Amino acid sequence: MARRKRPIWLTKNLVAISWVSLLQDAASEMLYPIMPIFLNTVLGAPAAIIGAIEGAAEGAAALTKLGSNWLNRYVPRKTMVVLGYAAAAVGKFFIAIAATWPVVMFGRLIDRLGKGTRSAARDSILVQGVAPEDRGKVIGFHRTSDTTGAVVGPILALILLSLLDGDIRSILWFALIPAVLSTIATIFIRDTEPHTRKAPAKLIAKANESAIQLSPRIKSLIWVLAIFSLANFPDALVLLHLSQDGFGVTEVVGLYLLFNIAYASLSFPAGLLADRMKPQHVYALGLICFSIAYGGLALTSSKLIAYALVIIYGGFAAANDVVGKSWVSKLAQSHQQLAVQARLQGLTGFGLLFAGIWAGLIWNMGAGLGSLPLLISAAFGLIAVVVIARHRD
Repeated sequence: MARRKRPIWLTKNLVAISWVSLLQDAASEMLYPIMPIFLNTVLGAPAAIIGAIEGAAEGAAALTKLGSNWLNRYVPRKTMVVLGYAAAAVGKFFIAIAATWPVVMFGRLIDRLGKGTRSAARDSILVQGVAPEDRGKVIGFHRTSDTTGAVVGPILALILLSLLDGDIRSILWFALIPAVLSTIATIFIRDTEPHTRKAPAKLIAKANESAIQLSPRIKSLIWVLAIFSLANFPDALVLLHLSQDGFGVTEVVGLYLLFNIAYASLSFPAGLLADRMKPQHVYALGLICFSIAYGGLALTSSKLIAYALVIIYGGFAAANDVVGKSWVSKLAQSHQQLAVQARLQGLTGFGLLFAGIWAGLIWNMGAGLGSLPLLISAAFGLIAVVVIARHRD
């Protein structure tokens, strides 16, 4: 019997990068759901500090994402990817040894600087040689693999919490193992695009100028998505809300696991829909999920409803990440892929920075427990639904 031929879009790079991302996300997501609790209950950091830490971390990632197209003039894309994953492992080491919250912040900054260095370069390698009509599937497949790691991570955290009698510090050390393996696995990534540093100076200048000169519709789309990110504060604060609202450490990790299962399950379908429908309609559907989840979490006191809302929130995460990246990728030319991903991910990262700061500062206003920022973001999300749905592709 003849062996079934794999789809043309399922490239060797896609498989390799998906495994690298799965391992790194398993490491990151072992830490992420327990980080707000670790900072708040073990290190004594208030909500404003937690929001500032996550905001600063996302701001660091955003800054390096914005600068990644410039960095590529001197550093090959694959080297950027390798350095990025290595930095993430180093950052997790500092978090594991932290005795005060500033050390955690330092570790998170190194981790996110690594993410910023690798993300746009990795995503531009992902769509290398892939037709525009297949890029939603490619990014959706990668995001599914990446988020599968985000499912494995909390499962490992839950097992370790049970075996180690809730010892959070030990879990921080165990997370280093998949982080190091992820860095090693980057050796299987291949970048067939020649590095511009080896080209004549005039060609370098021309290529850089062409990459920067994005079309008005791409710039408009990126700014719309970036403005919405001002309402999408870091998930660490959502987890803090759940923790303060009566969920224990194990329950918070379980909720985060449920979120990532929904996120992973819906990522490829979101990419597939973005290839077959207008991406603005798929993205708008994700925004509706966002408003329902944030508004519902602010108003409900039912644990059962909270579980359902977390699943709905996973639908937003899939649409936000997969559809946003594939949407701009389709509009950009092949030599602009790094530039367009750098700008999108950089500007939306700065949006997360400011969202984390303002949400943390007003966290205890109104009914407290983050209810007010959740409601404000939910309302902003509904406005964004109308704007995005009417956006011209």
